Amino acid sequence: MIKAEDFVQIANKKGFGLYAGVPCSYLKPFINYVIDSPDIQYVGAANEGEAVAIAAGAELAGMRSVAMFQNSGLGNAVNPLTSLHQIFNIPILLIVTWRGEPEGAVDEPQHKLMGAITPQLLELMQIPWAYFPTETDQIESTLDHALEFMAEHQKPYALVMKKGSVESVSLNSRLALKPPSAILEPAPALTAIKYSRQDILQVIQAASQPSDILLATTGYSGRELYALEDRNTQFYMVGSMGCISSIGLGIALVRPTQRVIVIDGDGAVLMRMSALAIIGYERPPNLLHILLDNQCHESTGGQSTVSHSIDFGAIAVACGYEKVVCVNTPEEVQTVIESTTKHLTFLQVKTKPGIPDKLPRPKITPPEVAQRLRQFIQQM
Repeated sequence: MIKAEDFVQIANKKGFGLYAGVPCSYLKPFINYVIDSPDIQYVGAANEGEAVAIAAGAELAGMRSVAMFQNSGLGNAVNPLTSLHQIFNIPILLIVTWRGEPEGAVDEPQHKLMGAITPQLLELMQIPWAYFPTETDQIESTLDHALEFMAEHQKPYALVMKKGSVESVSLNSRLALKPPSAILEPAPALTAIKYSRQDILQVIQAASQPSDILLATTGYSGRELYALEDRNTQFYMVGSMGCISSIGLGIALVRPTQRVIVIDGDGAVLMRMSALAIIGYERPPNLLHILLDNQCHESTGGQSTVSHSIDFGAIAVACGYEKVVCVNTPEEVQTVIESTTKHLTFLQVKTKPGIPDKLPRPKITPPEVAQRLRQFIQQM
C-alpha cells in the first residue's frame, strides 16, 4: 500500500499536471488527494469517455495527463481510446481500478464479467498495462516504464489498480457553487434556413485570429474546413463522435491565453450532452463553442436528429455557459467571432443540409494533424 501523495508528487515532477476522472470506491483515496492537491488540475468528468477526451486535449496542449476511473467505465471509453488516442497518436496515462477481480475481493455482481475481462479488454485495444504500484519504491520505475512506452509509441498506457493499493485519504475540499449566470435572449425569427454549413465555416475560418485553435467535429465539418483551407491550427476529428468539445476543454484549461474554437454538430452534442455540464462548470473564458445545427446526421445518410424539438441555447444556459447566442446569418457569426472572448461562449447556428460537390478527404493523416497542432501550440 502506498500514499497517494507519493505517487502524485513523483508523477508531477515527471510532468503529469492534469487529471480527469470518474470516482470509484477503490480509487477514493487517490482521487481525493488529487482533488485537494493545489498544484494539480483535476476535472471531474461526467463519464469515462469524456475523461479520456479531456486528457487528450491536455496532451495536445503540451501537458502530460491522466484519466482515471473504474473498470466498468472502460466500455464508455472504448470509442475515444480506439478512434481518437490510437488513431491520432495521443498518449495518456490511464489508471483503471479492477473491480470484480477474479479470485480477488468479493464484489457486486455487476462487476463480475468486466472484472474477468479487464486485462484482455485493454490488450484488445492494444493498450499495454501494468499493476498500479503498491510499494513506494515501485512508483518511479512504474512511471518511467509507462513514459518510455508512451514516448516511443505515442499511445496510451494503463495502470490497473487493485483494491487497497492506496492508503485512505479524506476529501477536504468541495466544489464551489457556480449557478448559471447567462440570460438567453430570444433567437431571431427563423422563417427559412438559407445558409449551408460551408457558408458558416467559411466565415468562422476567415474571422478567426492566426493564434486561434479550430477543432472540427466528426463528419463533414472537418472535411469542409479542410477543403476551404488547410491550416496547422486546425484539428479534423474522425470517430469519437461527441468528444470534440471535451478535447477543446482540455486544451483551453492548459492554454488559458489562447482561444479555442470548437465547431460542433447537433448529432455529436446529443451523443455526449453531459460534456456541456462539465464545460459549463469549468467555464474557461477562452473557449468558444459553436454548434452548427442542420437537424440531421448528414454524413450517415441524413437521418433526423431531435434537435428540432429541443432548445440547445437553453441547455447551454442551464449548464453554466456565460454567454449564449443563437443566430441565423454569417454576418452575425462574424460579429461573435471577431469580438474578444472574455466569457465561455455558446453560439448556435441553424444550417441547411447539403455538402459541396466533390468534397475531398484530408490528405494529411490524423497523426500528422495532431503532431502539427502540438507544434503550433508549443510555438505559441
